[in-house]
Amino acid sequence: MAANKRKIRDLLHPELSYNIVGLCFKVHNNLGRYRNEQQYADALEVLFKEDGIDFEREKFLPKSFEGEQNRNKPDFVIEDKIILDLKAKTRLTKEDYYQMRRYLDSGNKELGILVNFRQKNIAPKRILNRLNN
Repeated sequence: MAANKRKIRDLLHPELSYNIVGLCFKVHNNLGRYRNEQQYADALEVLFKEDGIDFEREKFLPKSFEGEQNRNKPDFVIEDKIILDLKAKTRLTKEDYYQMRRYLDSGNKELGILVNFRQKNIAPKRILNRLNN
């Protein structure tokens, strides 16, 4: 039991990430699995507003290096703490994880949540960015 409490305590932004994931489940339950990313994002935006969650949708993050074309635009940056990126595809790929890592590095954030709504049951992925590496 003590190990479980320590794990929960050590989670980054546990309450906020729990709320975000709960809203993702709610959207998935309401819309099903055959919509596109924008439709899921629209539904989440409504719920974020209803719950008073501060967010920026499709916010460009800083460029990663000099001369880069700015392509770092996740679906949501939530309370300037968590990056949420939505997918609606058969399966997540390594490229989806790499994209989230780029977002985390560029935005100087510690936690990203990647959600694929196409699955029968969603399984949000928490992706950590160790800023001190």
